[in-house]
Amino acid sequence: MTGSDKSDKDVVTFVVKKGERIPRKPLGEYSEANSIGHAISRDGLLGTAFNDKNQYGPVSMMILLLIVATVTGIALKVLSTFFA
Repeated sequence: MTGSDKSDKDVVTFVVKKGERIPRKPLGEYSEANSIGHAISRDGLLGTAFNDKNQYGPVSMMILLLIVATVTGIALKVLSTFFA
């Protein structure tokens, strides 16, 4: 598939309602989950956090932030031992 070939699935149609200036993207897939564990196992951590596939998007985004902050902190600590 070349860069100019696009399927119907790749094309996003934006809708501008009366009185609005910013076009709205259509809503994506959404389905309720029983728990955060069920949501992550079904939709994945990134799907839950970035694509809002269920109601646990903000919680999974906080978990992702905690993971990234921990990895960054460990990397800075390791690097500080080499350059201190």
